[in-house]
Amino acid sequence: DLPPPSTRERPPGCKTVFVGGLPENATEEIIQEVFEQCGDITAIRKSKKNFCHIRFAEEFMVDKAIYLSGYRMRLGSSTDKKDSGRLHVDFAQARDDFYEWECKQRMLAREERHRRKMEEDRLRPPSPPAIMHYSEHEAALLAEKLKDDSKFSEAITVLLTWIERGEVNRRSANQFYSMVQSANSHVRRLMNEKAAHEQEMEQAKESFKNALTGILTQFEQIVAVFNASTRQKAWDHFSKAQRKNIDIWRKHSEELRNAHSEQLMGIRREEEMEMSDDDSGDNPSKKLRVDDSGKA
Repeated sequence: DLPPPSTRERPPGCKTVFVGGLPENATEEIIQEVFEQCGDITAIRKSKKNFCHIRFAEEFMVDKAIYLSGYRMRLGSSTDKKDSGRLHVDFAQARDDFYEWECKQRMLAREERHRRKMEEDRLRPPSPPAIMHYSEHEAALLAEKLKDDSKFSEAITVLLTWIERGEVNRRSANQFYSMVQSANSHVRRLMNEKAAHEQEMEQAKESFKNALTGILTQFEQIVAVFNASTRQKAWDHFSKAQRKNIDIWRKHSEELRNAHSEQLMGIRREEEMEMSDDDSGDNPSKKLRVDDSGKA
């Protein structure tokens, strides 16, 4: 095997090779026959001297052609000096290759910019819809939306924008006052909604506490079974391996029972503290202080 041929630095997008050392009598057809095994040839430019330039369809084909460098080429069985030569194949600079490479680089850069923009657009939060301009008609529609729970958030954003834009004037003041009043009415709806959620939370807490109590009761029953099993009149009849298992199970069950018991006690302590806070809230002296501070 021949060592890899030494070559000049490969130009960007190189699809063209220089072939020197050709037999003087080598025709373009013979050159085509030798080098087309490396890939599709798009052009052969033959010089009057013993060299030519061959352009391939793809860049990787050039690498195959380079490996023919150093081989001796002979036309038929002729021993004539004009019918033989040692090939020298190297990378060649060609304007067409460089132009195509530049076009490809620009296309790849465009694709990368497009891909990056698509990714940025995907990650960017959607832009809020444009706020319409104030008019008496739009204000009348907005006043109805402010009374609708499902449209309130969208409507109050518009109201805020209009006020900040300076749409409140002597003529529109009453209409804006009515909309601000609707916003204030929503406070009561929010407090009612909060109270409903708090009630649901209390019901969920009570349900969890009852379930935990039931689980703890069953743990107590299981631990009682293990304790009864370890008393002598039963314990003596178990094998050594059985006793070991029962003892492991008993300890594990006791740990779980204690953990659940502590959790339940924690819930009850929280309830007692909440009740204590409620009682102190009903203290007349505290009410008096609040009233005084209110007057102050």
